[in-house]
Amino acid sequence: MSSLAKTRLQTERKGWRKDHPHGFVAKPRTARDGSVDLLNWDCKIPGKAGTLWEKGLYPIRLEFTEDYPSKPPKVSFPAGFFHPNVYPSGKVCLSILNEDKGWKPSITVKQILVGVQELLDNPNNADAAQEAAYKLFKKSGAEYAKRVRIEAAKYTEAPAGFVAGGGATGAEDDVIVL
Repeated sequence: MSSLAKTRLQTERKGWRKDHPHGFVAKPRTARDGSVDLLNWDCKIPGKAGTLWEKGLYPIRLEFTEDYPSKPPKVSFPAGFFHPNVYPSGKVCLSILNEDKGWKPSITVKQILVGVQELLDNPNNADAAQEAAYKLFKKSGAEYAKRVRIEAAKYTEAPAGFVAGGGATGAEDDVIVL
């Protein structure tokens, strides 16, 4: 890794640990040898309160190259994530992540994650990446909202102390969701 990329990512990591938006998670992966892999970060983005996405905590992966910060990282949700601006592979389509459009070397990990959070509830119709999600968004707001709620439910974490099955009746299918 070039010293510029390494230095920048170490600075980003240090800054994130001191100050990051509430509910967000961003940390470099641990390599097989136990060292920190600054080129690959696992992150989680909370859905904004008051939106269809609000109760989810969405996994994101940031993949940096040795050309960072001159070139943006690749940002991905899990494959198949439902959103008009997310390719079927999971790659996020967002102007600030496009080297030829809005990328600037001064953009931080925090700005990237907040930008992706904003994109969740505000799709960019001019830059669709997923045909099915885009068509549903354009055709029927109610059907799109229903499908988003299904997607969000996949990433909703159970409350602390939640136990599925083995409820008061002892039946395996006792499930209480608040």
